[in-house]
Amino acid sequence: MPRESASARAERTQSICKRLAAAYPDAHCELDFTTPLELLVATILSAQCTDKRVNVVTKELFSVCKTAADYVALPLEQLEDLVKTTGFFRSKAKNIKACCAALVEKHGGEVPADMDALTALAGVGRKTANVVLGNVFGINEGVVVDTHVARLSTRLGLTREKTPENIEQDLIRLIPRKDWALFSHWLIWHGRRRCGARKPECAACEIADLCPRTGV
Repeated sequence: MPRESASARAERTQSICKRLAAAYPDAHCELDFTTPLELLVATILSAQCTDKRVNVVTKELFSVCKTAADYVALPLEQLEDLVKTTGFFRSKAKNIKACCAALVEKHGGEVPADMDALTALAGVGRKTANVVLGNVFGINEGVVVDTHVARLSTRLGLTREKTPENIEQDLIRLIPRKDWALFSHWLIWHGRRRCGARKPECAACEIADLCPRTGV
């Protein structure tokens, strides 16, 4: 595609959103959870790990720990053992315990529905906070930028930025606020089901005519 204006990129982004919404009407967070705390812990564990693996791990973990106080009381070694197969298990276990200790001490054991309060917790950055806010509380505070979102946003020519923080700011300017949480789900589902990193299915792609195939 030739270099496009900001208005043309915004219009193309709107078309991409409509197509992906039609292609994935049931798009949702694929981490298993029933409470805000479960999603918070699952998202911390999902760093450098697949959702499928996290869901296997949390099935047992959530039967052992049901409250923030439970995580605080659980010996660190036992928590490490429970989350070991998600990778980086020592730092994840340490962050989860510190995070839950702060929840108990400062928030009555409840997960706050506030970006600043969430990102003040151990192991919680904007990505994790956006996951929790968007999927539990229905608050569109930002756009979740994971590996799929970063990769597809670049491939689709929606950003030239490299860091998740800067990519998020580009996407926020292009996407209506009401779609911020859904947009992440659409791109993640598209990345997993159609637009693979190495072998994208361009011939069958629902948005092929809207994609400059940057880097392909």
